[in-house]
Amino acid sequence: MHAWRWLSFLFAATVGLASMSAQAAIVITGTRVIYPEKSRQVSVRLNNVEDTPVLVQAWIDDGDTSVPVEKINVPFVITPPVFRAEGGKGQTLRVKFTGKTMPADRETVYWLNILEIPPKPVDADSRNMLQLAFGTRIKLFYRPAALRDDPSAGRAGLTWTAARNAEGKQVLRVGNPTGYYVSLDSVSVKAGTTDIGYQPKMVPPFGSAELPQVGDRNVSPPSGTAIAYTLLNDFGATVEDAAIVQ
Repeated sequence: MHAWRWLSFLFAATVGLASMSAQAAIVITGTRVIYPEKSRQVSVRLNNVEDTPVLVQAWIDDGDTSVPVEKINVPFVITPPVFRAEGGKGQTLRVKFTGKTMPADRETVYWLNILEIPPKPVDADSRNMLQLAFGTRIKLFYRPAALRDDPSAGRAGLTWTAARNAEGKQVLRVGNPTGYYVSLDSVSVKAGTTDIGYQPKMVPPFGSAELPQVGDRNVSPPSGTAIAYTLLNDFGATVEDAAIVQ
């Protein structure tokens, strides 16, 4: 799951003051959403873990965060798109596929966004408070019916190759021969007495990803070097596995 903060000047007060409250209230049950092709809809549960209500906006995009919400064009509708989440209460979002020709041999990834705006303080100092809006973003995978295998079984077919990127830096190139996205969570290689860490990425179906080395070591692990890695399954849990540099 990826989270960030927007400074919400639309709902905020004056910039320049000392008091600031910063804690997200909305918690999403799960770190990803799987939408099977045959499903009429899927549900996503949200919970407000604070005592105060917040205004929540929900939407889905295709990964391009530069497009304004009102101009996003994706084959999903989400209800309710805007709601008030009472303190200590939950809300179920319903996501429905609206129909569009989608690739039948591979997953397609979208992003579910949750923006929460806390209530404006009513105390005397509220005019000197910068109010923060919090955003959370998780992946939504549309899974075609033709993909019937266990998604985690495909990791055995991943290929791992030491290579150089366009800047001449050492990377680990991961090839994915399956129709599923592979969400790597950690990757490390032990070359002799040296442990080399790599920045994990999501590897697209029938594609590849180049993992940069952590730090400035720029070491090339030889063929046969052991790789230890973890990936995230459909439930967001980490799964450990091993491979070798080819």
